[in-house]
Amino acid sequence: MQEIGFENPIFVTYAVASALMVLKVMGQGWMTVYRMLRSNSGLASPEDLRAGPINKKPDPSQLEVNDYVDRSRRMHRNDLENIPAFWIAGLLFVLTNPPLILAQFLMYGFVTARAAHFVAYATRQTHEVRATCYTIGSLIVIYMALHALIALLT
Repeated sequence: MQEIGFENPIFVTYAVASALMVLKVMGQGWMTVYRMLRSNSGLASPEDLRAGPINKKPDPSQLEVNDYVDRSRRMHRNDLENIPAFWIAGLLFVLTNPPLILAQFLMYGFVTARAAHFVAYATRQTHEVRATCYTIGSLIVIYMALHALIALLT
């Protein structure tokens, strides 16, 4: 079993990639809030129509789906469906003590795939483009999980 700590360059690779993915997940949430405020629409719940310091004049139309806001919400949901698996599989992968170059290729490859997915979604690329970015990231996570599983069972 490989030690976990910042003296381990494989773990550092994981930590950098994981921190970037934390920023991606949290940033996407804030992007959704920004878009809701900018468009004054796309609210998610009926209680959001209560008057407050930000929404001084609530209107039922604010609950209607607004693609500008909903696109960001879908991107956030997609992150939440994919990035946690990376965190788990990546940590298990680190414990197998893989070659550093392999760990860097896979982990930074995942970050790059998620960044490309973000750009593809934000710029309204076709499903095929988004699916390609998703597939690359997904295959990386699957590989790391299988690598860890094989190491555990052998």
